[in-house]
Amino acid sequence: MSYPKSLQELYLTRLREFYRQPARMFWVYGFPTILAIGLGVAFKSRGPEVVHVVVVDSPAASQVVTALHGDDAQHGSASRPGVRIELLSHDQAFLKVKTGKTPLVVEPETSGAVIYHYDQTRPEGIAARAAVDDALQRASGRQDAVITRDDVVTEHGSRYIDFLIPGLIGLNTMGGGLWGVGFLLVNFRIAKLLKRFMATPMPREHFLMAILLARLTFLIPDAGVLLIMGVWMFGMPIRGSLLLVALILIVGALAFAGIGLLIASRAKTTETVSGLMNLVMLPMWLFSGVFFSSDHFPASFQPFIQALPLTQLVDGLRLIILEGAGLGNTLILRALVILAVWAVATFYLALRLFRWT
Repeated sequence: MSYPKSLQELYLTRLREFYRQPARMFWVYGFPTILAIGLGVAFKSRGPEVVHVVVVDSPAASQVVTALHGDDAQHGSASRPGVRIELLSHDQAFLKVKTGKTPLVVEPETSGAVIYHYDQTRPEGIAARAAVDDALQRASGRQDAVITRDDVVTEHGSRYIDFLIPGLIGLNTMGGGLWGVGFLLVNFRIAKLLKRFMATPMPREHFLMAILLARLTFLIPDAGVLLIMGVWMFGMPIRGSLLLVALILIVGALAFAGIGLLIASRAKTTETVSGLMNLVMLPMWLFSGVFFSSDHFPASFQPFIQALPLTQLVDGLRLIILEGAGLGNTLILRALVILAVWAVATFYLALRLFRWT
C-alpha cells in the first residue's frame, strides 16, 4: 500500500470508528450543547441581583426595616427590587453569615448605631453593605452632592452568555483533543491493536497524522453547533471573520491533539492517562478564563496563564467573535503563534517518544 493510501485509509477508519459509537457522539456534540443551553437559559435574561440581608431582631430593628423598605414594610420579612430583608434572632442571624447563607447581617443598636457583619473577601458582602448603608443614610436625610443617572447596557455582546459561548467552544476543543486522542491511543495499546498497526507497512507519522486529521474533522460540526446555537438561540453577535474563527480553532485543535498524543505516547493504562490528562487540564480549567475572566488572578500569575493554550484560544475567540478583531490584531497574532508552538512542539516530541507497545 502506498504512503498516501495508508494515510487515507487510517483517516477513514478513525471517522467510521467515531460515528459508530453513539455514546462518544453524545459526549462530543450533545453534552456541550446541553451545557450551553442550560447556562444560557440561566444567564440570558437575569434581572438585577437581589441582596439578601438578615437584620437582628431587636427593639431598634423596626427602624432599619422601615428605612430600607418604607412605611409599608412587613414585620418578619419584606422585599423590594434590590434588597430582601429577613428578621432573625441574634444566634440565627450569625449562623446565617457564618455558613455563607447571607452576605450581610445588620445589627441595630438602641443608641441608633448600626453594626455590619460581613466577610470582606466576598464581593456580594461588600455590595450588600454598600447598598444597605446607602439606603439607611438616605432615610436619615443624607443628600447626594452629585446628580447621577443610570444607563443600563443591554446590547448583545456584553452579556454573560456572549462571554460564555466562546469559552465553551475552547473547553470542548481542549477536551476533544486530549481525551479523544489520548484515550484512543491508550485503548489501542491495551487491546494490543498498536502491535498490529506496527506490523503493517505504514510510517508512524501517518498513523498519528490520521488521528489528528480525524480530530480536526470532528471539530467542524462541534464548534459549528455551539456557534449556531449561540447566534440563533441567544442572539450572540459574530463581529469578526468566520474564516479567522476557523483558523484559530484549527490551530488550537492541533495544539490540544498534540498534547493528547504526547501524554499517551507511552502511557499503558487508562489510570495513567487519566491522571496525566487531569494534571494537564486542571490548571487550564482554573486559570484560562472559561467561566470568568483570567484577569481576576494576580499579575504574578499572568505569564503562566498567558502561556496556556486554552487561555490563548478562548481569548482569541472572544476577540474575534465579540470585538471583531482581525488577523492584524497583535493579540490574535500572539494567540496563533503560541498555539502553533504548542502544536509543533508537542507533535514533534510525541513522534520522538511514541511507542507501539
